[in-house]
Amino acid sequence: MPVFKAPFNGYSVKFSPFYESRLAVATSQNFGILGNGRLHVIDLSPAPAPLGPGAPRQPITELVSYDTADGVYDVAWSESHDSLLVAAIADGSVKIYDTALPPASNPLRSLHEHTREVSSADYNPTRRDSFLTSSWDDTVKLWTVDRPASVRTFKEHAYCVYSAVWNPRHADVFASASGDCTLRVWDVREPGSTMIIPAHELEILACDWNKYDDCCIATASVDKSIKVWDVRSMRVPVSVLNGHGYAVRKVKFSPHRQSLIMSCSYDMSVCLWDYMVEDALVARYDHHTEFAVGVDMSVLVEGLLASTGWDELVYVWQHGTDPRAP
Repeated sequence: MPVFKAPFNGYSVKFSPFYESRLAVATSQNFGILGNGRLHVIDLSPAPAPLGPGAPRQPITELVSYDTADGVYDVAWSESHDSLLVAAIADGSVKIYDTALPPASNPLRSLHEHTREVSSADYNPTRRDSFLTSSWDDTVKLWTVDRPASVRTFKEHAYCVYSAVWNPRHADVFASASGDCTLRVWDVREPGSTMIIPAHELEILACDWNKYDDCCIATASVDKSIKVWDVRSMRVPVSVLNGHGYAVRKVKFSPHRQSLIMSCSYDMSVCLWDYMVEDALVARYDHHTEFAVGVDMSVLVEGLLASTGWDELVYVWQHGTDPRAP
């Protein structure tokens, strides 16, 4: 199983939507509390040639990295340009990088509007010209790549917004998850949120939309659970997934299987779930030795998974077929 060792603590990992072997990794020094950050772009392709006689091929190659004065908490690939990345930075800035340009030309742009740490970035998968950022300043901001200022700020949450994610079908709809224990659904054409779900009794750290059902959304919480909701009937969740021992940090729906969910937790595990069956836990991976805080599933290769954590490692593996999987 390919492993990438970063110098700092892993925070987020994302597969490129254009190149099946390419990933971006967001990292922060000193567990993101204080210090520098680094954004890595890595490739699973083996090195073109061994380093010498008998030398092993490197399973993961670093294509480029970008240093930041503060930690990098999240990263999102552009859906329209194969070389563009959006990074969420601990100093409140949002930085745009272009891997096609020399390092000295990066970041392409640095957007300073959030007043506290930026916790997430998500590129619009349908319109492909805009992206969202969420922040510990309790807001979500909407941006377009070509504008130096945000298009709009969404401020209703009463505490940190940890995650803001576009609906995969509706270009104007997104959801946000907050430490105020609510999930909110928004339409950028409307003046305020269109839906408020008191989804958990403790902080909600992440949310994600089902890629095959645009009314289905999952939330992950400090209460150790993942809940799946149908926004048409929000009184009770469709499913509650229990099994993590500590707070669930990220949750991700599969781009290939409607009912498959990936999660990671402060219990150091990465789990796969099928929320439509009674015995929902499909697989549990215990390869991390510190908090597991980032997961992703490849859009281009079914079953190709990645995770990162505070142990400074990025793991990439094929679910179900990789004999080297942890």
